Amino acid sequence: MQMSSEEAGKADACAGCPNQQICATAPKGPDPDLVTIAERMATIKHKILVLSGKGGVGKSTFAAQLSFALAEMDSQVGLLDIDICGPSIPKMLGLEGQDIHQSNLGWSPVYVESNLGVMSIGFMLPNPDEAVIWRGPRKNGLIKQFLKDVDWGELDYLVVDAPPGTSDEHISIVQFLQATGIVGAIIVTTPQQVSLIDVRKEISFCKKVGIQVLGIVENMSELRQSISDFRFVKSTESGHENDVTEWALSYIRSNAPELLSVISCCEVFDSSRGGAAKMCAEMRVPFLGKVPMDPHLCRAVEEGRSCFTDQKCTVSAPALRTIIEKLVSSCQ
Repeated sequence: MQMSSEEAGKADACAGCPNQQICATAPKGPDPDLVTIAERMATIKHKILVLSGKGGVGKSTFAAQLSFALAEMDSQVGLLDIDICGPSIPKMLGLEGQDIHQSNLGWSPVYVESNLGVMSIGFMLPNPDEAVIWRGPRKNGLIKQFLKDVDWGELDYLVVDAPPGTSDEHISIVQFLQATGIVGAIIVTTPQQVSLIDVRKEISFCKKVGIQVLGIVENMSELRQSISDFRFVKSTESGHENDVTEWALSYIRSNAPELLSVISCCEVFDSSRGGAAKMCAEMRVPFLGKVPMDPHLCRAVEEGRSCFTDQKCTVSAPALRTIIEKLVSSCQ
């Protein structure tokens, strides 16, 4: 990563880095853009990072639903997607195909509602299937441009959806925002150890760079689904499956109608070692709560909708709301 230190690109630790020559020849001294960024960020009260150790744990889903929830609380909200290589936020907020507009004040966010604006590289790609193959310095340059050129106006919250892991993007966002005041980071995980191992690294990263861990969210803690939403199949002797959903639901309605209001629970990931809650106790960071896997939440995300206005998200929406209320209280 490009650094302002006189030793950038010259220190022993830089040996072998593909960006060594870029750092060695880059201008040294204080970055003048940090002043511009500080001026832009001065009108934003709370800046929150959403992180994860691994991909696929629901980090962007949480960032999107967090933004929807904050906006529905009548807050002025911005959602900044700095996952340069995998920008999924435009789809999750129903903004695919939208373009960024420029004014004399800078780039204008794309708005879901009048109090919820979004910025993402996804709005800048001519083809959504096109891969973004960029080295660190170019990614860092775009993140800097998002921070100094986007006209957010006055915000109560800026939610930053970062890519998984602890890469250049994370170092850049901390470096660019730290002087302006970051409230802290939320880390999203699933219950199994293979995810929690990397979350520990994410917590370590936050501690090293001086970012407060606001809490850990355990996503996909279990599958919860109403029996009335089940699909039933029956295997034949030849190995084929026949859909018997209509017969099964008809049988239940006739013989045990009370079962149709029952929520079934199934552990998808192994949590026998205590999951995120135990890890939080060991590492002395707050545990914000669990969000069950909910097919209706998945559908809302696919369609770019808020789960809080979807009457069918009866399993996930209350869990998310409880977590977000905790978060808002900690930001006061």
